[in-house]
This record gives sequence, structure tokens and C-alpha cells, in this order.
Amino acid sequence: MDFQVVVLAGGTSEKLSPLVSKDVPKALLPVANRPAISYVLDLLESSDLKDIIVVVEGQEAARLVGAWISSAYLDRLVVEVVAVTEDIGTAGALRAISKRLVANDVLVISGDLVTDVLPGAVAATHRRNGAAVTALLCSVPVSGPSDAASSGGKDKAKKPCRLNIVGLDITRQFLLHVVSGTDVEKDVRVYKRKIRAVGQMEIRSDLMDAHLYAFNRTTLQDVLEQKETYRSIRLEVLPYLVKSQLRSAPSGGEGTIVDETGNAVVPLSSNLQCLSQHRAIAPSAFKQDLLPSSGSGTHRCCVYIASKNKYCHRLNSIQAYCDINRDVIGEASHLSGYSFSSHNNIIHPSCVLGSKTTVGPQCMLAEGSQLGDKCGVKRSVIGRHCRIGSNVKIVNSVVMNHVVIEDGCHIQGSVVCNNVQLQERAVLKDCQVGAGYTVTTGSDHKSESLARK
Repeated sequence: MDFQVVVLAGGTSEKLSPLVSKDVPKALLPVANRPAISYVLDLLESSDLKDIIVVVEGQEAARLVGAWISSAYLDRLVVEVVAVTEDIGTAGALRAISKRLVANDVLVISGDLVTDVLPGAVAATHRRNGAAVTALLCSVPVSGPSDAASSGGKDKAKKPCRLNIVGLDITRQFLLHVVSGTDVEKDVRVYKRKIRAVGQMEIRSDLMDAHLYAFNRTTLQDVLEQKETYRSIRLEVLPYLVKSQLRSAPSGGEGTIVDETGNAVVPLSSNLQCLSQHRAIAPSAFKQDLLPSSGSGTHRCCVYIASKNKYCHRLNSIQAYCDINRDVIGEASHLSGYSFSSHNNIIHPSCVLGSKTTVGPQCMLAEGSQLGDKCGVKRSVIGRHCRIGSNVKIVNSVVMNHVVIEDGCHIQGSVVCNNVQLQERAVLKDCQVGAGYTVTTGSDHKSESLARK
């Protein structure tokens, strides 16, 4: 067999509450009026990777996801949807389906990834280098790393939190050092023995782990079996493989410290030298291939670094959800799968617009929705069969399906879920409204999460 593909689709993530629910699991959360998981499935199809295992947390969520995939991808993909226990983590989900993995290599991709980087390119790099693991690294999204993004639109301007510090060889093919998530402190120590083993290392702090990995199956299964407590691929499995690839390196020696700005801070007693930001050069030049191939008793950890003009974002927070919707109808509209009008928007032919109602560029209106007179819609997505009254303003927002918005309402920077009713003159700013909620007449909400109890 060639590559087996595993899509980790999650379940009903608390990070996305109240957007997700038992009726709308994370994988089916609409992004530009398409289920989030469709972006990954279309991407795999375009790389001719059509034999797929989709892992969903929870029986009911798996049933809903399976039903939608069976309908949408009939005769296009061969998909097995597997339900696993909730809250077992990405490594736990792989462990639960480990016996289903039989190909030489396994491509693992997060179901919340929205990107135009072809998985086939990562797979080809993995095979070419004979790697144990190859990870896709992308530039950090403009609005900041989505793992740490907040839910309020007012926080968009905040300085992004640093999520990953990676060490690469000078060819930028091999992953030599990785520190992620809660392990990232003010200073990160890189030991001399590691640099001595490879000759030269570049320290980068501007790359995001996209949660797309190619694994050697045997290596992956061995780690999952030996490290039974591991729950996370990014925080545990990947760092373990990176660390263990250099076991034969000389031990001892003090470390080189990399500070929170990404600069290398070199102790005075060290014979290392700091050349520039994101770079730490060891005494010897990188003159030979010091990372053996997989067959020589150890293994290689590799990276595929996407070019800066590629789009790469994960839907793992409410802010990320807003950002991705904005991007897919804006600068990344090629991902939407739709053809935009000459006004740079999409208005379904079945939509009805009242007198003096305007729909600006970078907007999307799905089938069956109706807007009354003197409405204004800017940079927003409106779902199917919504009923919107007169004098309604919707800006930088996502309105899902079957929503009723009465006269005089103003919605800005907000997400409104299915079957919500906004009564007359209600105002929302930077809010999230859960499915079926009623926002009462004349109420004014700012930076709130509203959901039925």
C-alpha cells in the first residue's frame, strides 16, 4: 500500500463553545457555508489521497460526520469514520486506531486545518528523506497563532504568543530541536551536544506546527505502544522523536540559551557565536550528512516548510474561526470553492434583497435567505434560509442557518449560530450566540457568550 491517511476530526471542543454542540460537532462547523472538514477532504482529493480514516470523538458526533461525508463524497473518496472515546488527545486517537494502520507510511492531518499546501508535497518530502516523521511548518497567521488566540475581536491587535521554537539544519530539511506549547518559557536551552552532533543549527520562532505529519508506520506504532501516557502528537510524540534521533550525540556541555525574542544568547564561557536573530552557529560548519537514514539504527525527523504565500490556519479557537471565515471570503477566496461576482461577493440566486439594501465585497449569502429594506452587510457570511428584517447592519460577522433577525438590529464582529432569533433593535458586538438562543428586544451585548442553559 502507499500512504494511509488519518484525519483527526475532534468532537465537540470546549474551546469552540457555544459554536459547537451535540448537533453540530467541530468537523461540521460551517466555514464560508461549508463544513470545516470539507476543506481537508478536498485537499486530500486534490493530492489523489482517497483512502481515508476519519477519527471522531464521540459516537453521536461520528454518526453525524459519517452521514454528511457519505452524502457529500459518494463515489469520490473511500472514507471510514471511526468513533473513539472523547478527550483522549491526538496521540490517544491514533493509538485507538493503531491496528487499522497497515501501510508503510501514514499521513496524519488535523480536520480543522484550512490550507492550500498540498499534503502530497509533504508525503513526497517524507519519502525522499526516508524520514521517521515529517512535519508541515507554516508561517504564523497574521492575526497571531490560533492556539493562543482569544475569542474577542478586540484582542486581535495583541502581540501573538510564541508557540513554537524549532531548530533546523542549514538546508532547512531536518528538524533538530522543538519546544512547543506550555514548554516554551522565557529562555530555551539548546545543548552543545546536540549542536556538535549536527554541526550547525538555525533557531526559528516564526513557524507554526500545522498539525499535518507524515509518519513511518512502524516508528509511530512503536512510540504509541511504548509511551502509553502520551496524549498529544505536537507536545509529546514529535518532541520525543526529535530528541531520540540524536541519542548517539556526545553528551555533556553547557547549553546555548535562546531568549523570548528568538535571539541566541551565548554564555561567555562558550565557544559558540551568535550571528543574527533566529540563527545560532556551532564551531564547525555543516559539512556532511550527520543524520543517518532510517535503516542505520536511528531515524530522521524532517520538515516541509510552506512558502510564505501559502495559506495555513487551524480552526481551534473562536477567534481563529472568525479569522478563517474572513479570509476564505477575502484574501484566500480560492479556498472557498465558489466563483465570486464582479463585486467580489457571492449572493445565491434564490436570495431576496429589499430596497436600498447593500451587500459589500467579501460577503457571502447562501440560498433562501431574505433581507428587508435598507440593510447593510459588510465582510460577513450569512447562511441558508435566514430571515432578516429592515434597517439591519451586519459587519465582520458569521450568521449561520435559519436565523431570524428582526428590524433595527446591529451585529458586529460576532458569530450567530443556527436557529437564533434576534428581536427588534438588539445589538451584538464581539459576541458568540449559541444555537436556538433568543436575544431580547433592545438588548445590548458586548464581548459576551450567549447560550441556552
